[in-house]
Amino acid sequence: MWVEIICALAIYKIVRLFFYNDEFSDVETLEKLHGGKAYVGLRIPDADTSSRQDVDLVLVTKGQVEVIGVKNLSGIVTVTSDGSWVCEGGKHHSTHTYPDPLAEVKKQASVLESYLEQRGVTLLEENISCKVVIPNPNFRTMHAFPSEVITYEEWQHLKPVSRNILSGWVKGAFSSGKEMQDSSHQKLNFILGSAPVWDRVELKNSKIVLGEFLEFKGKEEDTLALRHIKRSKVDRISIQQTSMLGFAPTRLQVLYSYRDYRSEGSSGSETKEVTVRSSTEVVFQPRDSGKIKKFKLSSLLSVSLSA
Repeated sequence: MWVEIICALAIYKIVRLFFYNDEFSDVETLEKLHGGKAYVGLRIPDADTSSRQDVDLVLVTKGQVEVIGVKNLSGIVTVTSDGSWVCEGGKHHSTHTYPDPLAEVKKQASVLESYLEQRGVTLLEENISCKVVIPNPNFRTMHAFPSEVITYEEWQHLKPVSRNILSGWVKGAFSSGKEMQDSSHQKLNFILGSAPVWDRVELKNSKIVLGEFLEFKGKEEDTLALRHIKRSKVDRISIQQTSMLGFAPTRLQVLYSYRDYRSEGSSGSETKEVTVRSSTEVVFQPRDSGKIKKFKLSSLLSVSLSA
């Protein structure tokens, strides 16, 4: 029981850490807390619709694949007869309607299962589960949700001192299914590790923003120096300061690595370097936002580009 409580605490901290305010934080922290492998911002191909299915978070251990949808809702939520959620209030005192989040996550899990099966990994029913997590403390509702939906208020009621009271979602969410064979587990991680994902920018405050990289903006000589950084060729960009003695940098080193299309287990992709002004910007379209953001290179640690 205590192991289950600790695991539940870890996953909720993970979701709060990654998804509150629609930004993300250090993936390594998540993996250390969970004891498995975390995949954030997947875009899984859906053969039925010829489109991509967004998946917020997948946590993988040797006995479980947890598909998690996150709804950072603030306000009073009611549920309609068709299962939709209507959220009233929030920062702008507006009303928004959302399709049934649990049904959406189950659909995502189904698409993920089909994608894995097409690539040679078949999951047992006991090895995959779905959850919807609502990490916002300003979420309010009078509705009784299924055990797969974890609200902030429900989490607050789950205290380690309550030895004899353990909510159903904790018992179900972390009761590991039959362990996968090492070969299947390795292949599963390789498939998810090479699956389509959103581009991401990592800020110096360890936050990660998902979306689509558009271009560099700045002085002509700097954009020309960066012209070889193209999605088809480059998968990661790292930014390093060149300043000395604590002075604010006027120029930055931009290191970029070329994609390595060799099979799993290969290493050592080619890396190149250019130096540009620190005022050079990355133009980025965040996921689920109509507004384009500009990040100065001086505020970034890295940019990762999906294939």
